[in-house]
Amino acid sequence: MPLNFDLKEVIINNIQETLSGMMEIQGVLGAAIVDYTSGMLLAYEGTGVDLELAAAGNSEVVKAKMKTMQTLGIDGSIEDILITLADQLHIIRPSSSNEGLFLYLALNKNTANLALARRKILDLESNLQRV
Repeated sequence: MPLNFDLKEVIINNIQETLSGMMEIQGVLGAAIVDYTSGMLLAYEGTGVDLELAAAGNSEVVKAKMKTMQTLGIDGSIEDILITLADQLHIIRPSSSNEGLFLYLALNKNTANLALARRKILDLESNLQRV
């Protein structure tokens, strides 16, 4: 059954509000909301990273970690995945309320505050409405 127009607008507005909030984080290079089952971007903003390529690649990271947890018999879910590079920090936060989605944030390592970024992305993820 197709979504009615008003519900589609609510979902699109909620995704855009979440993305806008991610772009306010200090040191942000790029931000995205990704469907990791397909590797496709739902929304993105920023120019510091090729977000389309990052979405596809990080989708594989999330799926591999989930498979490894299952193989090891680890219960629970991934809260976030942190990847540290020479001059960047990448945060992947799977959505707890939207199965198959994750929030992705690329930060400048020299100007970002990791603790504040993780806190902000947690708040934004919890406010992202079920799609």
